[in-house]
Amino acid sequence: MAEELSETPKDVDEAVADAGEQPIKQRKNGLYPALSDELAENMTQGWADTELHDLEPIEQAAETAGRRAALSARFPGERLVVPAGNLKTRSNDTEYAFRSSVEYAYLTGDQTEDGVLVLEPTEAGHEATIYLLPRSNRENGEFWLDGQGELWVGRRHSLTEAEQLLGLPAKDVRELAGALAEATGPVRVVRGYDAGIEAALADKVTAERDEELKVFLSEARLVKDAFEVRELQKAVDSTVRGFEDVVRVLDKAEATSERYIEGTFFLRARVEGNDIGYGSICAAGPHATTLHWVRNNGQVRSGDLLLLDAGVETHTLYTADVTRTLPINGTYSPLQRKIYDAVYEAQEAGIAAVRPGAKYRDFHEAAQRVLATRLVEWGILEGPVDRVLELGLQRRFTLHGTGHMLGMDVHDCAVARTETYVQGTLEPGMCLTVEPGLYFQADDLTVPEEYRGIGVRIEDDILVTEDGNRNLSAALPRTSDEVERWMAELKG
Repeated sequence: MAEELSETPKDVDEAVADAGEQPIKQRKNGLYPALSDELAENMTQGWADTELHDLEPIEQAAETAGRRAALSARFPGERLVVPAGNLKTRSNDTEYAFRSSVEYAYLTGDQTEDGVLVLEPTEAGHEATIYLLPRSNRENGEFWLDGQGELWVGRRHSLTEAEQLLGLPAKDVRELAGALAEATGPVRVVRGYDAGIEAALADKVTAERDEELKVFLSEARLVKDAFEVRELQKAVDSTVRGFEDVVRVLDKAEATSERYIEGTFFLRARVEGNDIGYGSICAAGPHATTLHWVRNNGQVRSGDLLLLDAGVETHTLYTADVTRTLPINGTYSPLQRKIYDAVYEAQEAGIAAVRPGAKYRDFHEAAQRVLATRLVEWGILEGPVDRVLELGLQRRFTLHGTGHMLGMDVHDCAVARTETYVQGTLEPGMCLTVEPGLYFQADDLTVPEEYRGIGVRIEDDILVTEDGNRNLSAALPRTSDEVERWMAELKG
C-alpha cells in the first residue's frame, strides 16, 4: 500500500485555510520531507476535463423520490437530516470499507461517505437537498496530497453529476455543519452515523424526537416496492450460485478449513454484488450448533454436516439470507437425515403460514410446534407438546426465533415498533426469512450421545404475495433426497 506524501508547502496550506477547508493531513514518517513550490505548481496543470455529461438517473430514482415524499408528509414543518456516515478507522491510517447508513441509501440511492440528505420545510412540504463532497480540488493540491484525495482513493462524482444521477439538488457538504448550527425551527436527525452533524444540531434536537424519525424510516421498509423485490431476487440468485460454488470445492475445504468455504462464497459475492450481506457462517461439525459461528477456522470432515448460512448483498445494498445444512461427503447418515427431515417439516409448516392477513408470529409458532412434537417423540423432552410450548422447553434445542424481516439489513426494520412488526400482520410486499433449526450441543448430557454436536438449520427468503407467498430461494433444493442428488450432480 503506497504512502502519502508527508508534507505540503506553506502556500498550499494557506490556500486550503482561505477556502475554509481542513488543512491537508500530513504523514509523520513519509519519505518526502518537503514539497517544492515548483512541483506544487506543476501538479495544477495539464489535466483533461473529465466531467460526465447527459447522465441518466439511477434505476430507483422514482422510488427514492416517493420515499422522500412519504417522509415529508409524516413530519410537516420540520427540518429532517439523514447522514450517510463517515469512514471508520480499522487500524492507524487504514479504514474499513464504507457502507452507507440504510436510511440515507433508502431515501437517496447514494452510498457516498460523508453525504447528508436534508429536507427543508416549505409551505408545500419539503425541499430535499443532498450534501456531498465535491470533486477534489486541483488548485490547492488536495487531489494528490490528501489521503482522501482522488489520486489516492479514486474519482468521485461532481455535484452536477450527482444531481443528474440522483434527481436532487446537490451542495458541498463542508458547508452544512455551519449552516445547521445557525438554523432555527424544529429539527430531527438520524443519529449514530455522523458525529459532526450531530454536534452541529446538539442544542436543537431531542433523543425522543430523533427516535421517532428512525422508527418511521424503519417501518417504511416493512413493505417492499417492485424495485426492492427485484433486488432481493437478484441477491438470492447470486447466493444460490455461491452455494453451488461451495459444494464444488468441498474436497478443497476438507484439505484446508472452513475458511476455504468462506472465501469461495465471498468471491461470488464480490464478483456479482457489492459484498456479503453479513459475516458468512461456515460451520462444520459441532460448530453448526453455534448460531453465529463466523470464525470459520475449523476442520471440515467427511461424515459431518456443514451448516452454511450466507447471503450476497447487491450493489444497491439488498441482501439475501439463506441457510442449507449439507452432508460434507454428499450423503446424510440415518440420524442426520432424521434431524434434517424434522427441521424441513417445521420449515414447511412455517412457510405455509406466511400469507397476507396472517399474524407475523404464525409462521414461528407453526414451526416450533413441529419441532416440539419431534423432540417429545424422540424422548428428548417430556410431553405433552402443549406443555413444552407453554414453558418454552423446546428452546434449549431450537434456540432462536424462526425468522425476521429482510431487506437492506439482514435483520431489516429492526427499530420498527413491536406492534407493527412482531405483533403485526403480514402484508403483500413484506419479505422475511423462515429458518427453523435444531441444535444439540456437544456437551449437552440431556440428549443421547449420538445427537451431540449435530446442528441443522434450513432457511429461505419468503415474499408475501397477494394470494400467499413466493419462495425467492426455491432454486436451492430443500428435502434431504433433493440435497443429496444436487450435491452429486455438482460434484460430477
